[in-house]
Amino acid sequence: MARRGAREVGHRDPDGGQRSAFFSDEQERRRGTPPPSRQPKWERLDGARDEWEESTPRPPKKRAPSSKKPASGPVPTRSAAGTAGALAALSNRVSLPPEVATDIRNAADTATAHHRERLVERAEAAYGAYERGRFSDALRAIKPVADETPAVAAVRELAGLAAYRTGRWRDAARHLQAFGTLSDSTEHLPVLMDCQRALHKPKKVAELWAELRHSSPQPDVLAEGRIVAAASLADAGDFQGAIAMLATAGASKTLRNPSDRHIRQWYVLGDLYERAGDIPRARDFFDRVLRADPDAYDVAQRLRGLGPERKRPRPKSPGRAKSARAPQPAPDGSRSG
Repeated sequence: MARRGAREVGHRDPDGGQRSAFFSDEQERRRGTPPPSRQPKWERLDGARDEWEESTPRPPKKRAPSSKKPASGPVPTRSAAGTAGALAALSNRVSLPPEVATDIRNAADTATAHHRERLVERAEAAYGAYERGRFSDALRAIKPVADETPAVAAVRELAGLAAYRTGRWRDAARHLQAFGTLSDSTEHLPVLMDCQRALHKPKKVAELWAELRHSSPQPDVLAEGRIVAAASLADAGDFQGAIAMLATAGASKTLRNPSDRHIRQWYVLGDLYERAGDIPRARDFFDRVLRADPDAYDVAQRLRGLGPERKRPRPKSPGRAKSARAPQPAPDGSRSG
């Protein structure tokens, strides 16, 4: 994006006169004469910000009233400047936590103060893009920050999650592994496991699963890790092992008020049973998901794909069976009525 260069200190009055910081009587006498022709304004195309831009902002221009609702936040101009132009679209930046901004400035201690603030702005833009689901823009914005401040855990975390969302498995694994080392956190180990699974590294998935189990994580994190580990076994054709990994941990229990992690495990079990050829059990788990959350994933479509449910034979009524039997003698030898 072509950023404005040095802006003029002065501005024009509504009648066309030139007013500046050095306004004089001579200028006042020349107010009625046409202003001299001005040279075309110089613009920067390298993406840098001029030091005058913040100190002397341009007064807002008067615009004709419009029926359109004004957009929130500043709307930057666009030009053919490649990745900087895409970064310009990240208008609604969010404020970084003060400690993260401080870590970025401290990590880039050899850079100029202006450049350090530029890195903080890029990180803010990346966080805002990620919150709005624009993962490619978030990755493009945070990548140079991660390259220059590799020791900031929050930056590596965002870079890893944005790369994961865009399918860049190797980059995601590299950043998330660094985040775990810097923060001593196991929160994103399931995501790291899924990256290794996508890279066809089942042994690495198993190692990370063992590390996760021994770290006493939160139930949701443990459930996600178990799902990825089971999916890795299924990728190798071990459907029974994958089913056992989930079922023995209580994922197959019927619950009246299931949480999100239970619904996810039911869905995975339904998928595993279908792939293993056990259609009735697959239908049972998909039906549980549908009752708990009709909009979950593609469960309604999966159930329709299993075909119509076969009617089971009705069992004989217990009352009729009891009346058909001969009366049994009571314990004391008398006959029951």
